[in-house]
Amino acid sequence: MVITLSGDLGAGKTTLVRGVLRGLDITGPVKSPTYTLVEPYTVSSLYLYHFDFYRLGEPEEWEEAGFREYFRDDAICLIEWPERAGSLLPPADLHIVLEVVEDGRRCTVTVKRERADACLAALAPLGPVKR
Repeated sequence: MVITLSGDLGAGKTTLVRGVLRGLDITGPVKSPTYTLVEPYTVSSLYLYHFDFYRLGEPEEWEEAGFREYFRDDAICLIEWPERAGSLLPPADLHIVLEVVEDGRRCTVTVKRERADACLAALAPLGPVKR
């Protein structure tokens, strides 16, 4: 599954990923991969990869780094700054936009592919989501 996270600096993308990992019982430190570009985690038989492409200068750097191999059936890829990888990035299943608003944050979730419907169902009690 590919989950993209968009929003300005400080909007809460890494904090959201940290919350997802805590919800999956990952108790160790959750670092922002701003400099390493990817932080790997293992959840049962799944691999979870937290990417941060803020420092990519050109989309081709994504390809040159060998990141394509991370996108497979037994992996969940959470990607901050997906626009920096351009069209080389596999299509998102779920897209999340975080915005800073007067009273806190606004989170807009859009399901892009049918296989993310289970995520949509889990998020439904939290508020409206787009399909």
